[in-house]
Amino acid sequence: MRPEILFPLFAPSTTLKGVGPKIAPLVERVAGPLVRDLLFLSPQSVIERRRVKVEEAREGEVQTFAVTIDAHFPPGRSSIPYRIRATDETGFIFLNWFKGYGPHLLRQHPVGAGRAVSGRIDVFNIERQILHPDYMLPVEQIDSIPTHEAVYGTTAGLAPRTLRKLVLEALAKAPPLPEWQDPAWLAKQGWADWREAMDALHTPRSSAEISPANQFRRRLAYDELLAHQMAMAQRKAVSRADPAPAIGASDLAGRLEAALPFRLTGAQIRSLSEIRGDLASGQRMSRIVQGDVGSGKTVVAMLAMADVVAVGKQAALMAPTEILARQHFETIAGPLESVGIIAVLLTGRDKGPGRAEKLASIASGQAGVVVGTHALFQNDVAFHDLALAIIDEQHRFGVSERKRLQEKGASVHMLALSATPIPRTLELTVYGDLDVSRLDEKPPGRKPVTTTAAPTTRIDLVVERLRAAVEGGAQAFWICPLVAESDLLDVTAAEGRAEALREVLGDTVGLIHGKMPPAEKDRVMAAFADGRIGVLVATTVVEVGVNVPNASIMVIEHAERFGLAQLHQLRGRVGRGAAQSSCLLLYDPPLSQTAQARIEILRETEDGFLIAEKDLELRGGGDLMGLKQSGFPAYRFADPAAHRDLLIAAADDARLIMARDPDLVSERGKAVRVLQALFDWRAGEDWAAAG
Repeated sequence: MRPEILFPLFAPSTTLKGVGPKIAPLVERVAGPLVRDLLFLSPQSVIERRRVKVEEAREGEVQTFAVTIDAHFPPGRSSIPYRIRATDETGFIFLNWFKGYGPHLLRQHPVGAGRAVSGRIDVFNIERQILHPDYMLPVEQIDSIPTHEAVYGTTAGLAPRTLRKLVLEALAKAPPLPEWQDPAWLAKQGWADWREAMDALHTPRSSAEISPANQFRRRLAYDELLAHQMAMAQRKAVSRADPAPAIGASDLAGRLEAALPFRLTGAQIRSLSEIRGDLASGQRMSRIVQGDVGSGKTVVAMLAMADVVAVGKQAALMAPTEILARQHFETIAGPLESVGIIAVLLTGRDKGPGRAEKLASIASGQAGVVVGTHALFQNDVAFHDLALAIIDEQHRFGVSERKRLQEKGASVHMLALSATPIPRTLELTVYGDLDVSRLDEKPPGRKPVTTTAAPTTRIDLVVERLRAAVEGGAQAFWICPLVAESDLLDVTAAEGRAEALREVLGDTVGLIHGKMPPAEKDRVMAAFADGRIGVLVATTVVEVGVNVPNASIMVIEHAERFGLAQLHQLRGRVGRGAAQSSCLLLYDPPLSQTAQARIEILRETEDGFLIAEKDLELRGGGDLMGLKQSGFPAYRFADPAAHRDLLIAAADDARLIMARDPDLVSERGKAVRVLQALFDWRAGEDWAAAG
């Protein structure tokens, strides 16, 4: 149950003065439905209002004046503003209003009246003016105009000052809370208590005071990170406490490994050993294997599946798209069959007798390995004895979807795979509830991909060279950022590029994008994989997992519009076969400093983990949209890039709390319960939806 001390913060925002039926939906859109959500709304900027004389007014600044109303100039037509001239002993300034402002201005501000006026200064035809002043009060109330004012991101229909007033109302309802931070840590950081930090957040006096580096913001960020890390530590503890069948390494998997046409890398051997340690422990495994493009995650997963099948149980591999599921199946079905393991592929396209036959083989246990999409956890799918669930590209599935697959068996071991390396510190935010294995080596013999860059002005030369390469038997990807032409962006789209390339290269050009029906996508991909298509024009639908070893050329158009990690993933579609591969980054000059840095990093290295670190550095504090779109939590105060040190400390603190006081019954433990309730991080829900 939620602690009673938090009840005022978890009341609906409609309990605040002024939040009626019209305002409530706007407040919810900006912040959320609760008083707490307004409290957790961080300022985006700070208005600093200097009090000056008229002659000291600076264009573009927000300033406050003590003036006398000198004259009114009603407009002669609607396109002209209503103007009031105001003066002090140093000069005059015009106060202007457009539309809907008429005689009431004369009544409210008669000639000769003293007024305190504040707003942004503009200069037009050498005249100083303020358009729609922020404040216009009797001059004796000038001290009530704030010298510093927090500005929050708002929405149409909700005035910034109204939102600020509601935030301050929410702040007034925030009670002092028991201290959940370790006293020694708190003293070392020199941080204020939670309530004081909240006050400081909403009453900044400069832009520096709303930056992630500010001490008050760091205090709140640490609180949020600790709440999150506690939830993941609790979830991990629950998972580990759940008994599961103990499964040892098998001769069957040994025969399968011996039959492979290559030797496992050191990283694969290490990761497989970690997985086998989990499987043999008698506790349910919850592990993720992070591997760079082409590092051999599927082979590791296949050997683990063989161990499971060797003891009469079943394994399932779930992929987010039909293309990836089919590719996994084609990769592992043959090797598994060679040692007597039957694998089946189940997707949403399976219908009628064919589907019924597959379901029967799964239910009987004849199919030891099942590969598929979301179709695997549908109600009519019954496993004989599912013991291992493998989730590919796990961030594309919600917690509930992963759980539904695991519920197809009793205490099912879970192994996740990710082809998107992230920095070690950020592993804590996404994978804090999992054990992590890293595949940080590529199989021997892989040739490095040559990466170059060229401006889009040279595209005709690129197409000419591409034609020569395709005529020589090469295959190429051509990536575009959009599916169809856009009126908003001057960017060549996939459909238009495919049409233009067909004019030069003929019918050898194919097109694939996310808006196509699955069957059509599969048909095009099959044609490309079989060599019937020479150039595949695509959007980022091919970013992860698509495997065409003969493809040796990657052209990425408008590369400056892609993130660094995304560019690396796209480049990973080539370099998977015997031919020397190349990646060409076409950019629209001039390049920004960040875009130029991305291209330089890609030219220097193919190490996905190093690229992930560099990507985080380039994002800096605040530019985290790419992270959020990759499954990272939607934090309110914490910035995973700027607060990496706090993230590590919070993870350590959470582990220590769980070791000393797992039931949270000590005084600090009770305070931590309040913290978790405040942020509402729950151990069983999808992090992207929490907070």
